[in-house]
Amino acid sequence: MKNIASHTHIGRSNAGSPVVSIIVPVYNSKRYLRFCVDSLIGQSYRELQIILVDDGSTDGSEAICDEYAEQDNRVVVIHQSNAGIAAAQNAGLDACNGEFIAFCDNDDLMHRQNIEHLLDAIQRSKADMAKGRWKQIGVSQIPATMEESQQHIAQGACTLIEDPLVAYESVFCKTLRVLGGKGTEARYFNEANWCRLYRRAVWQGLRFTPGHYAQDIRMAGPLYSRMRSVVDVDSVLYFWLQEPDSVTHSKRNMEFWHDNVVAAAANFEFCLGMKITPYRNYFGLTSSVRDEVRKVRRISAKSEAFERQSSLLNSDLLLQRSLLARIPAHKKCLCWGMSVLRRAENILYDLVVHSKH
Repeated sequence: MKNIASHTHIGRSNAGSPVVSIIVPVYNSKRYLRFCVDSLIGQSYRELQIILVDDGSTDGSEAICDEYAEQDNRVVVIHQSNAGIAAAQNAGLDACNGEFIAFCDNDDLMHRQNIEHLLDAIQRSKADMAKGRWKQIGVSQIPATMEESQQHIAQGACTLIEDPLVAYESVFCKTLRVLGGKGTEARYFNEANWCRLYRRAVWQGLRFTPGHYAQDIRMAGPLYSRMRSVVDVDSVLYFWLQEPDSVTHSKRNMEFWHDNVVAAAANFEFCLGMKITPYRNYFGLTSSVRDEVRKVRRISAKSEAFERQSSLLNSDLLLQRSLLARIPAHKKCLCWGMSVLRRAENILYDLVVHSKH
């Protein structure tokens, strides 16, 4: 374990190359952690600070982290009591000494040229962030993906996006992205922080809100609004594991949906303040409230949980109503139409794609 002070200086290597800090929140991921860390230490770009933040693991992941720190002096381990992914990401941000910052989930894989290609793109374009493409994989695909991630690939076409928050809010339906062509696809953002490379300055004064599931959704508005431009690299540089025990797939309880409602509402209001139509957050807000309604309907009115969950639902319905009232009618119709399209895409994904993983 290496203790890193929060005032760590921004670093460059002895050769003058910029250091890239990669933050990996780690929690009970013993089954997949070695695949993940191996993909990081095997990056073609070598000037790295790999920060493994052990968030109170109890399955042996903590020992694996220390093992890598002993083997590679670029690996820094932070052990802390379990406080959730937002707190772990914050600890990593506080410990960074790189000029650039990347994130990786503890069960995902980076292509070996991830940092190389994103760093080249962000430096040449002078953008605030570079983003690549990603591919979803199942557990059975990990060995083949490890081999694929080692294959040399040429850097894909780079597209500069000068209105990141507008792109984030408006380009999120797959159908419209396909119809719009490569230029539209390049403008697509998801809420995740992985498969990105950030200039350190964009995180100055920004930290995730601890204790929430949807910490990345809350961060989207404040983060993208301070970026002048983003460069998209048309190459698959990240492999996102679809693991059924992850929070995204397993924690679909009332608290999860309520947290998504509150996060979407926060970004919704943020966008209105920026005079941007919150198309994506309209979808996130209304879809999560819809999921809450379904959840409450399945609970017996005589159960102890019914009153508490009904109270959460009622407060979220009021919040939704107040926010939707602030959108002009014609834009509300556009928001509704895009939401219907996205829900149809999600249903199709669950039926056809997700079942394969």
